[in-house]
Amino acid sequence: MMRNIEEKAEALIRKYNMIEENDVVIAGVSGGADSVCLLFVLCALKEKYDFSIRVCHVNHGLRGADADADEQFVKELCRKLNVPCRVFHRDVELIARKRKQSPEEAGRMVRREAFEIMCREEGGTRIAAAHHCDDNAETILLNLARGTGIRGLCGIRPVYGKWIRPLLGVSRGEIESALSEEGISWRRDMSNEDDIYTRNRIRHHILPSLQTQVNPETVRHLNELSRQAQEVWDYISWGVENAWKRCVIFPPDGEPVPEIREVFFRTEMPAVQKQLIHRCICTAAGKNRDVEAVHVEAVLQLFDRQAGKRISLPFGVTAYRTYEGVLLKKDIPEKGGEESARGDEGRDSPASRGEDKEIEETRVGETELKIPGETRIPGTPFRICCRVYERRPDNSAPYGGEEDREIRIPQKSYTKCFDYDIIKHTAFVRKRRPGDYLIISRNGGRQKLKSYFINEKVPRPERDRIFLIADGSHVMWIPGMRMSAWYQISKETKRILEIKITEEKENGRDDQSSDSRGESGSEN
Repeated sequence: MMRNIEEKAEALIRKYNMIEENDVVIAGVSGGADSVCLLFVLCALKEKYDFSIRVCHVNHGLRGADADADEQFVKELCRKLNVPCRVFHRDVELIARKRKQSPEEAGRMVRREAFEIMCREEGGTRIAAAHHCDDNAETILLNLARGTGIRGLCGIRPVYGKWIRPLLGVSRGEIESALSEEGISWRRDMSNEDDIYTRNRIRHHILPSLQTQVNPETVRHLNELSRQAQEVWDYISWGVENAWKRCVIFPPDGEPVPEIREVFFRTEMPAVQKQLIHRCICTAAGKNRDVEAVHVEAVLQLFDRQAGKRISLPFGVTAYRTYEGVLLKKDIPEKGGEESARGDEGRDSPASRGEDKEIEETRVGETELKIPGETRIPGTPFRICCRVYERRPDNSAPYGGEEDREIRIPQKSYTKCFDYDIIKHTAFVRKRRPGDYLIISRNGGRQKLKSYFINEKVPRPERDRIFLIADGSHVMWIPGMRMSAWYQISKETKRILEIKITEEKENGRDDQSSDSRGESGSEN
């Protein structure tokens, strides 16, 4: 019987390439039948595959003398098999209270941490766990009852990173029968008999009822479902990886602020779309858990709403509907903690959203322009060169006008000329702040900067990254976009301020190419 288990385990090891030559396998051994069987199987195969074994045992401190007896049993077993054993003592009850977890969850985390410590300190390359096909069937039923997608139907994977499960093709009954035939003893954890735990209720009542009253092959069928789900999930993952390259862009500074481009996103299958959104939320949040289907669905619905709408997601992430798609950004948490995904109808005014306050808090400091002189924009490779010169006394037409054939004022995207004497305050380079405005016509028509950005379809998150040249709250120039009509050169202009923005390249030369937005030199 034990030989049959060894053959099944070896077949799984070969199929998934679980163990390679010179691997150091950290085996978790609690003393129960499953982990004792795993240890014997690994010992039987280690010479053939030329790998070494280290045993990890965690004493949770939950069952008093029974836990100490388990520890002694594992130590003695390892001594007989000539396998190094390391024991970790942890107060799981105390850890659960500190982490606000259940004892079961805290116990799982403690075991994983112990395995990882052994890997780091003892050169472990694989971590072997003793899960079998009954465990897998229970996991699938538990996931189904709690609500799951395809990933939950995958159950327990044979290989996940460095984690391997050689006994996943063997049943609990086979394991206990084989150990009994070989005269190998094991420890019984009485907590596994207590029906206060959900998994135990599935193990003792639900799964046996399915086997006796529905189909005796229930466990095998659930494991086959798991295998097929894993194949489907791998295919979806492949599609998501390709969609990630096509659909998702990040800001030049490399911040974890993914934007999903709608034009490409719409071409993907629904299963890929949803998993792509899930990955983007996790990327923005910096976490890979507790992002649920309701959050994914909320972002998906955002694609059907108008630009400017937004929803709140877990971990302080906000999803913004932009003109190009949906952008996800982790914001500074507001008072009241994290919110679930929700819409924002009826909350579009700056006051209701606290938008102006947010801009005020997050903007960078102002930098005064040296006029004349050179000013470097902090944290960027850009510099601003300013020079002032007198207007020619004999020139009655504005510089750069059709009547001026002798003198041309450069009006490239990153070079602009202003009436210097009109500037009321000191000119600064900065990012936007509440109250900013432009003059958009020669008769003094005023437009809020926010309205201008909306009309120009500038995505909301990008607005906070744009540098401005400002005279108090009056925006003189949005480089690469527009300058205020108030500062344009006229017949009355006496002194001209030329502002030129250049970028320092690695070869030492300045970049004076036109703006990527394709702006022309004829501004209003």
